[in-house]
Amino acid sequence: MPFAGHCLSYGGIFDWDTAEARLAELNARAEDPNLWNDPRAAREIMRERDSLDRKISSYKQLERELEDAITLIELGEAEGDEETIAEGEAALKALSELAQKREIEALLSGEADSNDAYLEVHAGAGGTESQDWAEMLVRMYIRWAEDHGFEVTMVEASPGEEAGLKSATLEIKGENAYGWLKTESGVHRLVRISPFDANARRHTSFASVWVYPKVDDTIEIDIKESDVRIDTYRASGAGGQHVNTTDSAVRITHLPTGIVVACQQERSQIKNRAIAWAMLRARLYDLELKKREEKANAEAAAKTEIGWGHQIRSYVLQPYQLVKDLRTGVESSNPQAVLDGDLDPFIEAALAQRLKDEQRAHASQ
Repeated sequence: MPFAGHCLSYGGIFDWDTAEARLAELNARAEDPNLWNDPRAAREIMRERDSLDRKISSYKQLERELEDAITLIELGEAEGDEETIAEGEAALKALSELAQKREIEALLSGEADSNDAYLEVHAGAGGTESQDWAEMLVRMYIRWAEDHGFEVTMVEASPGEEAGLKSATLEIKGENAYGWLKTESGVHRLVRISPFDANARRHTSFASVWVYPKVDDTIEIDIKESDVRIDTYRASGAGGQHVNTTDSAVRITHLPTGIVVACQQERSQIKNRAIAWAMLRARLYDLELKKREEKANAEAAAKTEIGWGHQIRSYVLQPYQLVKDLRTGVESSNPQAVLDGDLDPFIEAALAQRLKDEQRAHASQ
């Protein structure tokens, strides 16, 4: 039975006995009147407790629904009722799919996986073609995030010269936002008949995606003022009576690393500056996480230009229709559904592969 396999796997990742013992320990600590003497430690304890409580409750619910579905099938078989049997089998199939998702969620145990996320999209070389592709990717991620109940805010957007976007930054808020999206970082390639080419020739376009976790005030990131350059500029917009006529947009450059962040979502320069600082802290935190990951996996960091190298996914609209993840081999013959936000099969496979890679790296140490 497929569901039983998923249930066992989910339980194995979850480490059921340890989880219940740990929850009992965290509940006891949460009742300690001295807990909030150290607010930072208290928040970490409460965050772990709430996350573990949700996982245990979810697992118990899956068990109850599994028993109900099996009982329904047995009842149908005893009475020779094909309709009841079909209803029970449909419930089992739905539970199998849900158990797969819970199994992936159980993998989201990294240091920053529970955090909100920033997602940046940058058009590659190629002008309008790549800028239009960048905007399509932004739309895809907004659709995916909204379908999963995340809150999405456009923090920064630089319009293309004729169409599309040169770059954009989304803030995605919700539980495990970074954990779900972290494997989307990389170069995305589009092949299609260009709507901007009068001769209807096939074009290849590239855009890069970078996902990094939003950090809260409990995480200390030391940034020297002498290490940054702050520029203000006029926010871009559609014009008309609401056009911003002051230099309210803020760009911060971190000189030692070359990291650049920008924010133009607020009318107030002070608010935009605060958001940009938060984004810079998040980028530097992400840089530190990446360094640790590279050390653990014995991999060298390598930033490449947006082009043929370091692609993670290919989207072909013409002459045939296929989306293929070049890391996991997962494919879809319905590119429109993917571009409308149907990313779960790709994300789940990439997360599972990443876990296997990390386990191999740790085993070899």
